Amino acid sequence: MTDDKNPVNWFEIPVNDLSRAVRFYEAVFGLSLQKMEMGPAQMAMFPMVQGGTNAGGALVKTDGYTPSHAGTVIYFSVADIEGTLAKITGAGGSTIVPKMSIGEHGYFAQFQDSEGNRVALHSMS
Repeated sequence: MTDDKNPVNWFEIPVNDLSRAVRFYEAVFGLSLQKMEMGPAQMAMFPMVQGGTNAGGALVKTDGYTPSHAGTVIYFSVADIEGTLAKITGAGGSTIVPKMSIGEHGYFAQFQDSEGNRVALHSMS
């Protein structure tokens, strides 16, 4: 690992219904996911730029991947947490932790996605 990069470069979010999860994440974040298969796994890739500064990732439906509130939490950077939480509710998710200040590090919130995963948002305002 080099000193000029963050250590995480990829994430995978477990799903039970890939089409439902794609609709949810596309509605919430206003982006298009690309569906593909890798062996037995069905995936939908978030847009990413090779060599970009943030991590890329995908929704994944395969054996051994179970949506959950337990375990790792992924944070999505957004400009407007409250507006994003409204989109989450409208798309079939729910707020777990409303927008909270983390002092000089900005704000965060947690939500449950359409599949039952605990996921988070981060913003500086």
